[in-house]
Amino acid sequence: MKKIVVVFTALILLASCEQAKIGYVDNVKLMDAYQEKIDVEAKFKTKTDALTKKRDSISQAFQLEAQAFQAKAQKMNQKKAQEEYGLMQQRGQFIGQQLQQEEQALVTAGQTEMDSVVSKVKEAVKAYGKTNKYTYILGGGDGGSVLYGTEVNDLTDEVVKILNADYKKE
Repeated sequence: MKKIVVVFTALILLASCEQAKIGYVDNVKLMDAYQEKIDVEAKFKTKTDALTKKRDSISQAFQLEAQAFQAKAQKMNQKKAQEEYGLMQQRGQFIGQQLQQEEQALVTAGQTEMDSVVSKVKEAVKAYGKTNKYTYILGGGDGGSVLYGTEVNDLTDEVVKILNADYKKE
């Protein structure tokens, strides 16, 4: 009878000491492979390139206008030339401020979209963990908390597949 009690107690202890299920994702690899992040970066690179071309063409046109003014200013009286030069400076500052505002708006929009992508990734990892009954899913890669993990515990590819499949559905 004592043996049965001891065996029964041992079984209860083993059942109550459930092993924690732990996995990790390589954050850098995950983000680099996530198609939505790639698309957001490409979209904002295109917008940034367009803004750079716009800024370059406006700057070039303004420089040509400034050169034309210099030639014209030599034929004007000094007071009139200074007035015109002051107006040209103001216009140049105004153009510079407008371009700077456009650039800042683009940066802000890019950060907002990228924050949204990061939130989606975090939610997907959390959902994956709940669905697959993980106790912990740690973050690895640059600045992550996993210094070493076996391939078996690396969930990066699985999470990327889920994220990209969900993104294709959108």
